[in-house]
Amino acid sequence: MNYETGDIYALTGDVAPARRRLWWILGGVALLVILLGAWFMMRSSKPATAQAGTAQEQLPTVSVGAPGRRTIDRMISATGSLAAQVDMPVGIAGEGGRVTAVLVQPGQWVNAGQVLATVDRSVQVEAAANNAAQVEVAKSDAAIALSEYNRATKLIDRGFISKADLDRLKATLDSANAKVKVAQATLAQTRATNGRLDIRAPAKGLVLTRTVEPGQIVSPGSGTLFRMAKDGEFELRAELAEGDLQSLGVGARAKVTPVGGSQSFEGRVWQISPVIDPQSRRGIARIEVPYNQALRPGGFASATIYGGSSQAPLLPNSAIQSDASGNFVYIVGPDDKVQRRPVKTGEVSDQGVAIIDGLQGNERVVLSAGAFLSQGQKIKPVLRKM
Repeated sequence: MNYETGDIYALTGDVAPARRRLWWILGGVALLVILLGAWFMMRSSKPATAQAGTAQEQLPTVSVGAPGRRTIDRMISATGSLAAQVDMPVGIAGEGGRVTAVLVQPGQWVNAGQVLATVDRSVQVEAAANNAAQVEVAKSDAAIALSEYNRATKLIDRGFISKADLDRLKATLDSANAKVKVAQATLAQTRATNGRLDIRAPAKGLVLTRTVEPGQIVSPGSGTLFRMAKDGEFELRAELAEGDLQSLGVGARAKVTPVGGSQSFEGRVWQISPVIDPQSRRGIARIEVPYNQALRPGGFASATIYGGSSQAPLLPNSAIQSDASGNFVYIVGPDDKVQRRPVKTGEVSDQGVAIIDGLQGNERVVLSAGAFLSQGQKIKPVLRKM
């Protein structure tokens, strides 16, 4: 009995320390779990803050600007053909004949009345000489008639001739004087006709073409032998839409550029067509330009016509976006988020694109990189002076 009781106490004394060690182990594990949990919480909160800062740093930097409103020249683009402002066809004015010499070439300047080509006049010269001789014969007859009349006036007072004889001599004298005038008129006509055998320039100008050669037989039916530009004045006959013609006025400034060339020439609209082609609904604006070797009648040229001015926002071409819905720009709101704004564009020039509808001018507009943005995207705007 005693041995058994002693054994139970012995067992009881061994179990108590073991339980204490177990509680210590469990407490240490719990403390470790708590520390680990706190560490994980601290670690997870730090990346969130860093991520927010990183997101802020990754916002795209975009240039924006307020275009305001500027005075913009209204420009009308047109194309057309170059021509002489006054195109003068020159042909034979006389009876014609064989061309003996051509004295000018295309591209040569001539004065009014200058001989361009001569026609054989050997027969006409002889006719003129004959008429000149007839004038001398008529003058001689008139001189004889005058002498007889003067003698008769001295004899009538003495009664040697009658009054009727004197009247007859007076009529003979008048007839002789009239024949002199007829002969002189005939000679002048012959000389004028001979003068018309020469092909002459009707006015000062530039010879454009020639279609006659020495030895060629010409007549009034031969048509145009030379073409000239009066005073060397050229023009562009620009084709414009009906609406553009309505807003255009005589005197409008223009700039003409021949096709294939880089040089432009200043001109002005001097005439606007009073009619519209019913098929194409287009009309002609005639733009005068000064002479230059680079301008060749018959050639093709483009023109920019400045037809008045207006007030509108002006943006660089990089700010304008387009898709199936039309043209648009991105504007930046107070929250720095981009918003799509449809616009209607107007004149395009070296200064930029005029916006005739959709903007007031005080908006912050994305000037570049708009193709990489989307509606509602937040950006980091950088204001640029325009």
